[in-house]
Amino acid sequence: MMELANLRRTPQPILNICEKCGPRRLVLPMLIAVAVLIGGCGPTSFLITPVPADRELDESVLIRESAWTSTRIALIDVDGVLANSRPTSLVGTTGENPVSLFKEKLDRAASDKRVKAIVLRINSPGGTVTASDLMYTELMRFKQRTGKPVVACMLDVAASGGYYVACAADTIIAHPTTVTGSIGVIMMAPNISDTLSRIGAYVHIFKSGEMKDAGSPFREMAPADRELFQKLIDDMYARFLAVVAAGRPDLPEQRLRELADGRVFLAPDALENGLIDSIGTLEDAIGEAKGRAGLVDANVLVVEYARPLAHRPNVYARADAPTPAAGSQINLVNVELPPWLAHSTPQMLYMWAPGW
Repeated sequence: MMELANLRRTPQPILNICEKCGPRRLVLPMLIAVAVLIGGCGPTSFLITPVPADRELDESVLIRESAWTSTRIALIDVDGVLANSRPTSLVGTTGENPVSLFKEKLDRAASDKRVKAIVLRINSPGGTVTASDLMYTELMRFKQRTGKPVVACMLDVAASGGYYVACAADTIIAHPTTVTGSIGVIMMAPNISDTLSRIGAYVHIFKSGEMKDAGSPFREMAPADRELFQKLIDDMYARFLAVVAAGRPDLPEQRLRELADGRVFLAPDALENGLIDSIGTLEDAIGEAKGRAGLVDANVLVVEYARPLAHRPNVYARADAPTPAAGSQINLVNVELPPWLAHSTPQMLYMWAPGW
């Protein structure tokens, strides 16, 4: 009877937590948190959505001019830094390979007979030399294979490699505030040898030939190194000039060389200097695509391609679906690494990079 009385007088916890799991004073906050979540008053909600196993591109209709038409204009992105690899950040590799995704979208538009033209929505400062050239080449092949017109529409930035790709289009339209140009090549080759020597750290290099470690950050760049890299830069610059000359046949060669010193232009200046064809909006670019496809008086669907589950509410929304690693904004700091820091070797870039 005494034990029963003591038991009745001793308060018992609602939920008993063992010593290994934490102190009992955590019980009340935990119960409150659970109650808030169940009640729907908390800042966090959960949505369980089936993820399709098929990762092929979905088509999304952005503009429907008529419920009775199946004729399409495809909107395709040239967005962000152009590189033939997945983006790299301090938290790992995220996103998709821009070159691969670009070709996949072109192939989709090429195989659909209902697609009569494409609009390139360009918002890119450029990227690596090879990635820019690959995208330009794929676009030229698309035009030759299909005969479908291509209209480039520049948004915030279409510089260097972004402008390089635009030169494959039949016409280039820029927004009034677009920054474009930056025709040229740049290479970053950091040198940390002095910093290492100050802290007493050295790197021993064993090489099979004199130029095997050309551009190494662990030693001063020799005159032979500079001569080698300058030749590479000059050859790539000549290729850039040839691409612009082919895309802007009315631009005299001498004038092109004067403009191609790496400077950028606002859209009105670019128009005055013959680097673009007109100034307008994305809607104007869609209208131009319709005109070039012989659809001036026809109703069309403006469509976009993206991975399943990507939400595309209008023509200004990016088409690429976020990956799990890139789907959440975890901080307010841009942790993407610049190409010269993300790679252990110097990078040749068709890129506008004033902040480096």
